Amino acid sequence: MTKLEFLRDWYHRVWIEADLNAIDRYFAPRAGADGILPDGQVGVEDFRALVPALLSLVRDLAIDIDRSIETGEWLWAQITVRAVTAHGMDPIRASGQVMVRIEDGHITEAYNCFDFITFFEQAGLLPKDAFLLLLSGERLG
Repeated sequence: MTKLEFLRDWYHRVWIEADLNAIDRYFAPRAGADGILPDGQVGVEDFRALVPALLSLVRDLAIDIDRSIETGEWLWAQITVRAVTAHGMDPIRASGQVMVRIEDGHITEAYNCFDFITFFEQAGLLPKDAFLLLLSGERLG
């Protein structure tokens, strides 16, 4: 299996199928993913809480890998997440990037950058144009 196939499989099994038991199949026990939560790495146990929390906000989730580059143990991918809101039919479309190191069939390092502002805005949890409001100095909440 190529690294790109591995990443596609991770997204499908863990995020699309919500198979929390599959997390151990893809993530090394002591590995962490940076860039998802502001206060540090997300590890195996954190994913068991994070995946259902995010999936409760959406349905009909699809994750596309738009571009990728593989070199040695590393894979970089640009992704697009598409879904609809859990309690309506409003579309959600947000993008991100991930860089993972895959060794011995497990993710051993991951660095993420995802447009959570757009995601939560489209999910109805932030006001429309939240980023522009914040740039203007407006406080949310």
